[in-house]
Amino acid sequence: MEVTLSDGTLRQLRGTNVIVSTGTRAAVGAIPGLAEAQPLTHIEALELDEVPEHLLVIGGGYIGIELSQTMRRFGSKVSVIERNDRLLHREDPDVIEVLRSLFADDGIDTLLNARIKRISGKSGQSVSIVIEQNGTEKTLEGSHVLVAAGRTPNTEGLGLELAGVELTNRGYLKVNERLQTTAPGVWAIGEVAGSPQFTHISVDDFRVVRDNLGGGNRVTNGRQVPFCLFTDPEFARVGLSENEAKARGIAYRLLKIPMEAVLHARTLSENTRIFEALVELNGDRILGFTALAVDGGEIMSSVQIAMIAGLPYTAFRDAILTHPTLAEGLGALFSSEPSTVNVKVDENKIVSDVRDEAHLNARRATRGK
Repeated sequence: MEVTLSDGTLRQLRGTNVIVSTGTRAAVGAIPGLAEAQPLTHIEALELDEVPEHLLVIGGGYIGIELSQTMRRFGSKVSVIERNDRLLHREDPDVIEVLRSLFADDGIDTLLNARIKRISGKSGQSVSIVIEQNGTEKTLEGSHVLVAAGRTPNTEGLGLELAGVELTNRGYLKVNERLQTTAPGVWAIGEVAGSPQFTHISVDDFRVVRDNLGGGNRVTNGRQVPFCLFTDPEFARVGLSENEAKARGIAYRLLKIPMEAVLHARTLSENTRIFEALVELNGDRILGFTALAVDGGEIMSSVQIAMIAGLPYTAFRDAILTHPTLAEGLGALFSSEPSTVNVKVDENKIVSDVRDEAHLNARRATRGK
């Protein structure tokens, strides 16, 4: 590997293994005038020393939603431009509806089904964005523009093609379940490898490569991918959502309680909006958990640990949980009356981060008996 040092001199490095961990950057895209407007990304937004008078946010995903609410509560007027018909459009409808309501309560202007046609001006001074929404063209005026419409892998200028490292059709490094690239001795970790874009997943990627370099056989298949959207309240989920369960043909029981059942949320005068779990239809295994609640990420972690340990949902139902805590609500949740969702099930096609092959084989063996 040849590198240029800060003083301009060249240095050659040799080693048995190379790990590529160059990450991603905000995708600016080919919108006319966007690059010239010098938009904020999440990096520049976090380094601002002033509150934008009117922030125009391109993208209604994780970054766009977090920073929109943050800037609004700092005092900015905020408008979110989203090309899909919903914010976080891949999540379950009840989650999306609560987020829509939260934005409305905060006074955030949300423009859905919006296509940006052109942008003029410069972020930090004055910006104009022309959009087309439901067949009508309109113009938005703001002081700053933030682009949060996806990520681009940092793979340019690395000489990957010289080393025989192939890319996917989306530009990420092509890796197998051990995070090996198509070139011997070259590995990739984190977002540049196409891994889920969370810091905690990048940390686990490191552990996968570390163990494999040490002679092990650690893989990324079947691992849990928890996440938390740090809004107020937090949106946290681990395992399957209802949308994912239905898409994979997994029948389930849905446990769901209203906010009034979480006693500590009432003492905090907090609106715990969503508290729900998916449990397998013919067993007691927890398939997924979702919270849109104060400290939702902390509550989710408790459920995740139980899922890792393979505990049945009845362990929460029968547990003595400290009163009054938010986690006490898990007892109420897993004691609630479930509703059953039947879908066409094909176990051969089940690919889930909560069911590994050993568990599936055990289920089949049990049914055979």
